[in-house]
Amino acid sequence: MKDQLSLVNERRATIFALGAVLCWSSVATAFKLGLKVMTVSQLLLQACVFSCIIFSVANTCLGSWRINKALVSQALLLGFLNPLIYYHILFAAYERLPAQLAQSINYTWAITLALISIPVLGQKLSRRAVVGIAISYSGVLLITLGINHSVELQWQWRGMGLAFLSTFVWATYWILNAKYEAPPLQLMTWSFLFATPFVALVCFFTSGFPVWDLTTLPFGVWVGTIEMGVAFLLWSAALRRTNHVARIGQLIFLAPFASLLLIERVLEEPVPVSSWIGLVIIVAGVMATNSAQKHGAA
Repeated sequence: MKDQLSLVNERRATIFALGAVLCWSSVATAFKLGLKVMTVSQLLLQACVFSCIIFSVANTCLGSWRINKALVSQALLLGFLNPLIYYHILFAAYERLPAQLAQSINYTWAITLALISIPVLGQKLSRRAVVGIAISYSGVLLITLGINHSVELQWQWRGMGLAFLSTFVWATYWILNAKYEAPPLQLMTWSFLFATPFVALVCFFTSGFPVWDLTTLPFGVWVGTIEMGVAFLLWSAALRRTNHVARIGQLIFLAPFASLLLIERVLEEPVPVSSWIGLVIIVAGVMATNSAQKHGAA
């Protein structure tokens, strides 16, 4: 009976994880489409509003609205990093780059995490980790060289700089997040609730508030509900039910390949063979780095 229950939980965990992967695979396309009708701050404001709704409903259903001083300070700090800083930088990168390049760089955040863990956590990089990092960045280089550049190089480098900066912010966010003991859903909910007014202020003083109509709302709803909200809830549910976190965690690497298909079909962005090969190289490098860091390989 116990084995049967465990098997059911693992199947559910896999379904939830694949649901999260499906959500994440659509976001690069949603970002680019949304940024055609809104500015960076406008898209982020709409997305944050709908994320707050999703997280609030989830908290209400689970009865987990408890809060204390420690949670307030933690949520304020994390909310400053994500969504306020991280998504402003990430959306700005997508605004300037082809979607296939922006998403490929974004998936190297685990490499950035390994690098900043050296000074912050006092960790050391093994030889295998260094090789994995070099492999991943060579994949980014291959994608960059393979794309037919129809824009000024200066514009391209600015976008790439923002994309790499977003990986630094995201990795820093997860290092801090791992130190806190508050339930992930509570922490995420309060982070978004605290950050959204600041996002609104940035929006008001820069581009002005977005028009909330059928031209813009589908993208705000999609990014806020699917990418920031539902995907997080599905992934959390998967991790709670599985006894094989590492195996479930590998499923996340399906997302960039599904995303590349959508970029090609929906955005009609030409995707050369070099982008597929480069993405395989990036994922292989990230997996090698993660494995080396976990096992402390020499």
